[in-house]
Amino acid sequence: MSGKLSNKFYMEKKNIRIKDIAQLAGVSSGTVDRVLHNRGKVSEEALRKVLQTLKEIDYKPNLIARTLGTKKTFRIAVLIPDPSQDEYWAQSEVGIKQAINDWHQYDVQIKTYFFDLYHKDSFLRVTHAVLQARPDGIVIAPIFYHEALPFLQQCQSYKIPFTIFNTDIREVRPLSFIGQNLYESGRVAAELMCLGHQKTGTLAVLHINEDSVNSIHLLDKQRGFQQYIKEKDLTGVKIKVLNIKDSENGKEVKRILELLEDETLQGVYVTTSKGVSFIAALLQKLNRVDLRLIGYDLLPENIKYLEAGTIRFLINQNAKHQTFLGIQQLANYLFLRKEPLAHNFLPLEIITRENLCSYLRSAVPHF
Repeated sequence: MSGKLSNKFYMEKKNIRIKDIAQLAGVSSGTVDRVLHNRGKVSEEALRKVLQTLKEIDYKPNLIARTLGTKKTFRIAVLIPDPSQDEYWAQSEVGIKQAINDWHQYDVQIKTYFFDLYHKDSFLRVTHAVLQARPDGIVIAPIFYHEALPFLQQCQSYKIPFTIFNTDIREVRPLSFIGQNLYESGRVAAELMCLGHQKTGTLAVLHINEDSVNSIHLLDKQRGFQQYIKEKDLTGVKIKVLNIKDSENGKEVKRILELLEDETLQGVYVTTSKGVSFIAALLQKLNRVDLRLIGYDLLPENIKYLEAGTIRFLINQNAKHQTFLGIQQLANYLFLRKEPLAHNFLPLEIITRENLCSYLRSAVPHF
């Protein structure tokens, strides 16, 4: 084959262009263009050469077509809380790294911006920096509702497409929301809480280390939980809601301890991933392992307490997969103008001590 170069050379190239394929096949760039886009006449010999070359370089239309004949580089900004502050967001960062690995050879530049999980001013500074950079697209976990809303509206005015994950902000129209239906998640938690339990007593909903007033994703969970109890007409069940902004504050800890020592308390539903292990540790110290504790996500500490039986159920939100899908859908839109689903809801995975090992060892990737 005229002008043939090694496959290794092409594996190492960032872009495979029409002229590169033409050089390998020994035909003109126009011939390659006509074959790829199925337009115009091409001789049988030229067609054979081009098709053989595409096979040898493992041509993938859905990935390479967007780079053929163009030198466009797409820049994607990803905004998430600082992964050093919370293991949940550390898992989210793993999803970003996987996306970077998958897209780097196609000249997609993915830049990550971290903001402080507990300070909205940090979020405002980061969003300002992102707007100054004017990326081609944005992927964001908008956990600060009141600050995220005007930022996303600005993105719309600048015609910057964006996908959001973890927290669905209904007032804006992103390309896609990726995550669980959190209202339904709260309903599932309530159903699990009521299984086999007497229909009287107190159930607690705890928002720990996040401000639920500014975190609509937590309020959606709470609303689903409360609505399920209401629909089941469990008039003998009382629901207490605590919003604990700082679990290291002595006064806040005292509020939690007073709740956990309440003899009428039957179960605790923690809406934040990191908070459930904090409550599990307190329950062990108080020897109140009889309480039904439900929380979120397969974080290392949560797994430890699930195995011990202190945590009864974990609803896994799969932070890695949420972030990865957010980037993938945006990249496909930028390159191929492929419209993603407006709402890409992930399954509500219920993990117990009994199915934990089979889940972790499953051949099905949890990514």
